[in-house]
Amino acid sequence: MPPVTAVTGWGRTAPTAAAHVVRPRSYEEVARSVREAAGRRGGIARGLGRSYGDAAQNAGGTVLDMTGLDRIRSIDAERGEVVCDAGTSLHRLMEVLLPLGWFVPVSPGTRQVTVGGAIAADIHGKNHHVSGSFTRHVRAMELLTADGTTRTLTPEDELFHATAGGMGLTGVVLRATIGLLPVETSLMTVDTERATDLDDLMARLAATDHRYRYSVAWIDLLARGAATGRAVLTRGDHAPLDALPPRVRRPGRPLAFRPVRLPAAPRHLPGGLLTRTTVGLFNEVWYRKAPALHTGALQTIPAFFHPLDGLPHWNRIYGPGGFVQYQFVVGYGQEETLRRIVAAIACRRCPSFLAVLKRFGAGDPGWLSFPTAGWTLALDLPATLPGLGRFLDELDEQVATAGGRVYLAKDARLRPELLAAMYPRLADFRALRRSLDPDGVLTSDLARRLAL
Repeated sequence: MPPVTAVTGWGRTAPTAAAHVVRPRSYEEVARSVREAAGRRGGIARGLGRSYGDAAQNAGGTVLDMTGLDRIRSIDAERGEVVCDAGTSLHRLMEVLLPLGWFVPVSPGTRQVTVGGAIAADIHGKNHHVSGSFTRHVRAMELLTADGTTRTLTPEDELFHATAGGMGLTGVVLRATIGLLPVETSLMTVDTERATDLDDLMARLAATDHRYRYSVAWIDLLARGAATGRAVLTRGDHAPLDALPPRVRRPGRPLAFRPVRLPAAPRHLPGGLLTRTTVGLFNEVWYRKAPALHTGALQTIPAFFHPLDGLPHWNRIYGPGGFVQYQFVVGYGQEETLRRIVAAIACRRCPSFLAVLKRFGAGDPGWLSFPTAGWTLALDLPATLPGLGRFLDELDEQVATAGGRVYLAKDARLRPELLAAMYPRLADFRALRRSLDPDGVLTSDLARRLAL
């Protein structure tokens, strides 16, 4: 019997009091763990634990820690393709692939994500308007279903698209074949500018996003009045070799990948560290120090994509109460809904210092994939804020009414009755799950909460 362990998401808001955590080291051990999970409240695969809510938890059941399966099986440096186990992290892929002149096709705000988790959540990044989400670049995957069958799936298969964004509920991904992006250096050329308010920000994004592969805006959600939605807009692309100064072009340097790692955040921090006052001060300094316009700056990949990865366990800064990350998308033409939500957050004085706005491109084919063409806003909020649940319920209603949706990989509290309005293929997903796994062997706290 595996040990009983407390398991929680990155937001630390909904810990599972007891779960049997197993760490398989081979595909055969994964299959055995799934068979054994059928007798004790099912099981769910888990990667590096960066889902913010309860997607990779299973109270009283089995959790399969897939990080022991992290082998890179092959690299085709001519075609730009890698075959790797599901427990391989994006960090590991960058370490190995960047010196060869290749980069992962999609990266979220952390590289501490496994390939299996990237498929299960169908992660997106700053380049969705150009490249779509992660699973669009998966050319094949091996999926272990609840009946013990291992299936090879390609984008021509219905089950492939049910698995993309399916939160690990259609099967356990064992390995994947991923198409890569060619790069000449491990640096980014970055343009930065300030936007005076939300309308100014949206106008800048809509007018010029097509010029950039990557685009994101940090937004000040405490600013009110004429400054509501003021932001710092950052766009960039992979730097070509001729953009580097001569000293960096020496052999071995242009493609070097050396992330900076600071000391870990303390295990115990006061719950009141992130108040309206402290976050307001941070937001003011961050906005003022950003240039009104600066082009062509060189940044490292970690600094541009993953600034928080340099501070291990940064999620502790919210104190023992944890935090909620809330991310939604509303379609183009629903800008007034976005304005109302930003104004409501600002009026309520919600202390969020990690808030970003992006534009999504065309929606992805995954049945429960989150991105759809439109505006997406993500923000962190201390879970101890009075009335937070009721307030977010009100925002959910506005999002659903506008035809938008909430990101399941970050959710810990969505009401199940809103899910069908947000995800039109939910009924198809549920029917496929019933046919694949009639006994509900593969399950999670998220699946039970939302009746997935």
